[in-house]
Amino acid sequence: MHSRKLSKQEVEQRIKEIFLKKPISKEIKKAKQLAMSKNIKLASFKKMFCKKCLTLFKSTNSKIRIKNKFKIIKCENCGYVSRWRVG
Repeated sequence: MHSRKLSKQEVEQRIKEIFLKKPISKEIKKAKQLAMSKNIKLASFKKMFCKKCLTLFKSTNSKIRIKNKFKIIKCENCGYVSRWRVG
């Protein structure tokens, strides 16, 4: 069976669908691979999951604090610390 290639718009739509339904790490990995294949930036989606273990940030598995104009998120699953500039 021959699978047809997806267009950039179809890939963007599929990535949005993945993140709308509380994805698990396997689905997040698939979304990242799709984005890299078509050179699409994940933008705001990047802040929703841990860069190292690809688990979705929730209030139960992450510590979030703001210090010196940085939003600091510590993943309770793997211990990785993400820092994002705020304002």
